[in-house]
Amino acid sequence: MPPAVDTRPVPAAAGFHHDVVAAVVLTTLLIPAGMGYAEAAGLPAVTGLYATVAGLLAYALTGPSRTLITGPDSSLSPVIAAAIAPLAAGDADRAVALAGLLAILTGAILLGGGLLRLGFATDLLSKPIRLGYLAGVAVTVMASQLPKLFGFSVDGDGLFNRLGGFLDGLTAGETNGAAAVVGVGALILILALRRFCPRIPGLLVAVIGASASVAWLDLDLPVVGSLPRGLPTPALGGLGWGDLTALLPAALGVALVAFADTGVLSRSLADTDGERPRSNREMAALGVTNLAAGALGGFPVSGSTSRTPVARASGARSQVTGAVAAVLVAVVALTVPGATRYVPSAALAAVVIAAVISLADVGGAARLARIRRSEFWLAVVAFAGVAILGVLWGIGVAVGLALAAFVAKAWRPYMTELVRVDHRKGYHDITRHPQGRRIPGLVIARFDAPLFFANGNVFADFVRRLVADAPEPVQWVVLAAEPITDIDTTAADDLVDLDDELDRHGIRLVFAEMKGPVKDRLGSYGLGKRFGPDRLYPTLGTAVSAYVAATKTHWVDWTDRNRQQGPPKAAKVPPPSGP
Repeated sequence: MPPAVDTRPVPAAAGFHHDVVAAVVLTTLLIPAGMGYAEAAGLPAVTGLYATVAGLLAYALTGPSRTLITGPDSSLSPVIAAAIAPLAAGDADRAVALAGLLAILTGAILLGGGLLRLGFATDLLSKPIRLGYLAGVAVTVMASQLPKLFGFSVDGDGLFNRLGGFLDGLTAGETNGAAAVVGVGALILILALRRFCPRIPGLLVAVIGASASVAWLDLDLPVVGSLPRGLPTPALGGLGWGDLTALLPAALGVALVAFADTGVLSRSLADTDGERPRSNREMAALGVTNLAAGALGGFPVSGSTSRTPVARASGARSQVTGAVAAVLVAVVALTVPGATRYVPSAALAAVVIAAVISLADVGGAARLARIRRSEFWLAVVAFAGVAILGVLWGIGVAVGLALAAFVAKAWRPYMTELVRVDHRKGYHDITRHPQGRRIPGLVIARFDAPLFFANGNVFADFVRRLVADAPEPVQWVVLAAEPITDIDTTAADDLVDLDDELDRHGIRLVFAEMKGPVKDRLGSYGLGKRFGPDRLYPTLGTAVSAYVAATKTHWVDWTDRNRQQGPPKAAKVPPPSGP
């Protein structure tokens, strides 16, 4: 469970003090993280600072969360790189312009989605699918950063190409020894401080230590160099309509990933603080944030799952923290551009690798494997989709899996026969109460899903099997219809065919507890007369009472007969006869 947060009101002055202190601490992480994620996206390091400044200020003005921090993120970097690298063709200025356009398109999609109240889109990604997807992103990002950690670069996209290029570089002796020592040492330091001294900002310590080593020892290894002096400015020159249409599919994927990450984080913060999640406003605010980042020389951003906890742990109480941190980052870029002169690229690679390690929730995967194997395999397939097909295709695989899982559950839902149980009111699942008793000549069926084109035959086959397996000739079939929330036209035809078939055998099909909207739906299909009031009962009890009255079945005879026959066997569920 998330740690408890003190939500009692505090004096404004005290709150401002906490926010400023948190902003100072946060700034020490924003600079190396922003630069590192920019390089992971194949962009100049300074664009990470521009995206950070613009994103923080825009969200501070429009965001609904009091303490959420936005900025460049590890899950977006590989998507951005995959989208802009083929179009940039090695031109750094064009890559920056394309990244800005990608952010603007992403922002427009998110803003439009928020205004259209599409915040429910995060529900498409279940927890197992998100777990597998994020693990795939983590592996992909680490593969892209490993060559930088050892001081060389590789060509090619995709997980296997990058891993193959990395191994080839190692065996060919391309490793820069100084870079490898600095990068691996920084990574070990960050992970060690995170594990044993979590209050110490490991990212800051590692980057400062690595930079000091480069300066004092005059090490020969790739470095970030001095930042361009000045504030963020538009950098969208040289683009055409062809670039816009080429980037639009990637923008849709980036928007989905950015909002999935931000929406889940925002919801978690709201739950912790006892507030109401506002997903539609969150979506619109994230859109404005990306519009600002793209317009001012940055790239797509999202909520940060690594820097937000740092801000909260440092005392952040409001978005003043983000706004002050943005100003501090801009001041560094404007007045002390040489501060990054000796920052080694290997250290930034270590920062990125350390950040994405937390995306791979190995414990969560192990827990899924123990408690629900089917969802574990969903996570594995989502992971493989990202790792093998790439991040952009992986998004499609993840969403497709989510929809397929939903359809599969609705296609073959839980279905059972209901029986009476001695000394218990109501009607109960025979598979859980095998000692239950059937009423002679009556079958009570329950189907726990909407009826639609894919499961209409499944439902009909289920009823046929119950009728065929009944110990006595069936006169009535009662459908406990309360779990059925909708019936589409195809399923309605299946229902009519089943009714005709039962009628030919002298069996009456009736419904109990059918919802009003479902009755209206049948009426709109012209089935109001066929399934009229004489076949609709408000409760199972009234339906059974009507059966007893119509067939002259005596309760005493029914009880005695069942006692002589003994407990019935559970009804068998037939395989579907077709989709």
